[in-house]
Amino acid sequence: MIGLKKKAKYKIETFFLLSPFLILFAIFGLFPILHSFFMSFTNYSALSPDFDFVGLKNYIRAFHDEIFLKALKNTVIFVVGTIPFTTIFSLLLAVLINSKFLPLKDLFKAGFFLPSVISMVVISTIWMYLYSADGFFNKMLELLGTSPIPTSWLAHTKTALLSIMIMDIWAAIGYYTILFLAGLQSIPEQLYEAAEIDGASKSKMFFKITLPLLKPTLYFVIALNTIRSFQIFSEIFTMTGGGPMNATQTIVHYLYIVGFRNFEMGYASAIAYILVLIILTITLIQGRLLRSENI
Repeated sequence: MIGLKKKAKYKIETFFLLSPFLILFAIFGLFPILHSFFMSFTNYSALSPDFDFVGLKNYIRAFHDEIFLKALKNTVIFVVGTIPFTTIFSLLLAVLINSKFLPLKDLFKAGFFLPSVISMVVISTIWMYLYSADGFFNKMLELLGTSPIPTSWLAHTKTALLSIMIMDIWAAIGYYTILFLAGLQSIPEQLYEAAEIDGASKSKMFFKITLPLLKPTLYFVIALNTIRSFQIFSEIFTMTGGGPMNATQTIVHYLYIVGFRNFEMGYASAIAYILVLIILTITLIQGRLLRSENI
């Protein structure tokens, strides 16, 4: 009996201590999620208090919306075009920094990580000048004897999305380098020493020891990068606004336009949950593939 009373008291005290977080999460986390999910089945508009239940019409509308389909295509291109380069470059940099032969390691770590602590709006603004008609990249083309782009790189449908992808790769590499570096430093040094005694080459040690033991970190990096890339917004909002001619329109930026410019909150909520479903599906597939023993 005394033991049961102690357990009940312990549970009450635990709930009491957790209650501030639980209450705040319920109000500002759980309720908005459930409310937006309900709104995705309505024609709710912020301009009118009246709305009707429309079922799946918002979801069906999305896949007949040319701008949404364009935004979906651009987002997929952005994800596929940035994640491999970001992952490979950050892994190689982490291996280089973790090597015994590189001096001033802390300086390199701080330098690569610096873009991650700078606001993306600030980075985007700086790169807008680099991409301008008289900016750094056009000057480099002139030095190489190639005709520069007559106006900003961001003003052309063929180069605008690619330009943002290049900037994003540069800005994201440092953060993922630090994550890979943490994973590398958790690998026991004795494994490399034993492999070296057995005459294994550096490349063989990398593929037989480093990569297999980095699989949890690799999965975390790719999953995190996938989620972040599908949610790209600040770069688009700052640099192009989705233009030119929707060439850089992405799902989250289009969601912003639908919800906060057109005030179609029901349709915007449906777009948000389509994005959630896409991210969840891809992340689960990645997890299954990367956790497979065959990789």
